Amino acid sequence: MTGYGKAEAVIADLKFTVEVRSLNSKQLDLNARIPYFLRDKEMQFRSMTAESVVRGKVDIFIHAENMKQAAGPAMNLTLMKQYADVLKNFTSENDIPQSELLSAILRMPEVMKAEETELEEGALHQVTTLLQEALKNLGQYRRTEGDTLWNDMKMRMDGILAGRIALEQPIKNRDANVRQRLKTSLEELVPIDKIDPNRFEQEIIYYLERLDISEEYARLLANCQHFEEELMGEGQGKKLGFIAQEMGREINTIGSKANDADIQRIVVMMKDELEKIKEQINNVL
Repeated sequence: MTGYGKAEAVIADLKFTVEVRSLNSKQLDLNARIPYFLRDKEMQFRSMTAESVVRGKVDIFIHAENMKQAAGPAMNLTLMKQYADVLKNFTSENDIPQSELLSAILRMPEVMKAEETELEEGALHQVTTLLQEALKNLGQYRRTEGDTLWNDMKMRMDGILAGRIALEQPIKNRDANVRQRLKTSLEELVPIDKIDPNRFEQEIIYYLERLDISEEYARLLANCQHFEEELMGEGQGKKLGFIAQEMGREINTIGSKANDADIQRIVVMMKDELEKIKEQINNVL
């Protein structure tokens, strides 16, 4: 399930921005990009995220901006002056032009070295709390998306149930049409006085039994009710997937026994709704 969580705070003269992003995935695929001075906390951050997110392709971004250095680059001015004094004497004694003196000083070791960053234990705890806040925001985002997902699957399940009810009249019409069609075809081949009504009725019953979908019709209702019960409860993705698979079997069998254009149209509609439900189930834990 996709999601996004963000949290910001200023801690020990550093502005921390924590972002957690997730995409749908069957397993947990965790990637972390954090400052070098927090590397020893990476496993702790990963563990916290794994407990909160469970599964998905998850990216953790922790960015730290030094508020003191925001106005310009870090430069060691004392060291620069020492280099300048030495180089001025050297260039004067050796008759070397001083026009490139500044660029040479800036290339000297340690001149542009940034200040080492080290956080105290209290500040580290604040960063951990900031990650927890971002994960909480991610969870809220995913819950909102989950509500949308639930509503969509419920709507499509209602569509399948409505299709099941809509099958009743076409099934009755089909049986009557099959009976009449067979009778007409038989009368075209055999004189009416030669037809045995009892034998004809037996053959009709045998033929209609092969087209009978009453068992599939009943099992489809049971599976739909089971699906809705799970959806109202914990709604585990694997269990919903198994039930949807059983629903698909019943719908496919009804279609194979349809022998009627109206029934087939309803079956196609039900299949379409079920496929969309299966796609959404991939986003359920």
